[in-house]
Amino acid sequence: MENTAVKLKVKLDGYMEDTQGRLVPVGMVSEIDKTRDDLIYEIVSQAEDLSKILGDFKKGVMDDIAAFISLSAEKYGAEIGGEKGNVTLMSFDGKYKIVRSISDRIEFDERLQVAKELIDECITEWSDGSRDEVKVLINDAFYVDKKGKLNTNRILGLRRLNITDEKWKQAMDAIGESITVSGSKAYVRIYERRTDGAYKQINLDLAAL
Repeated sequence: MENTAVKLKVKLDGYMEDTQGRLVPVGMVSEIDKTRDDLIYEIVSQAEDLSKILGDFKKGVMDDIAAFISLSAEKYGAEIGGEKGNVTLMSFDGKYKIVRSISDRIEFDERLQVAKELIDECITEWSDGSRDEVKVLINDAFYVDKKGKLNTNRILGLRRLNITDEKWKQAMDAIGESITVSGSKAYVRIYERRTDGAYKQINLDLAAL
């Protein structure tokens, strides 16, 4: 099946579309620009093919693991994995293991703002000096990244702080009540045992190779 990049290239045969969407006759484009364009489209074409292969591979692995779990549950009358569907499968010789994990996608509703206001009041009431470390943790927890997203783990981490202030406890309750689960995401990781006995993940991340 021909991918998107190749189809677009064929559709514009005889012309090249510039960054403003204008069709420019190929004869008016310099050789270095055409060579660069060909190189980029070739790489993109390969990347799209590879992305589809990896997507199909992940789906196949997930389906196979789910089928095995169902088979095992039927055979032994027990389920493999915890409440969230996490499971580790080990080869008979222990050389390889496959880990499937499913994590919830957590978001916060408007009550998080109530929690932030309560926390700000705590900071104002507390004396300076002894709580400086907590202030840093709070500022980091509510830091918004370039995409406008909060760091869920840092916010939830505030609830683990041993602070007995009643207003702080109210803020932590508000954080807990503001949590909503908007979905879940499944991950699969494959490991190989090294000669030292430790397991090393077989890397399928292009950026990490």
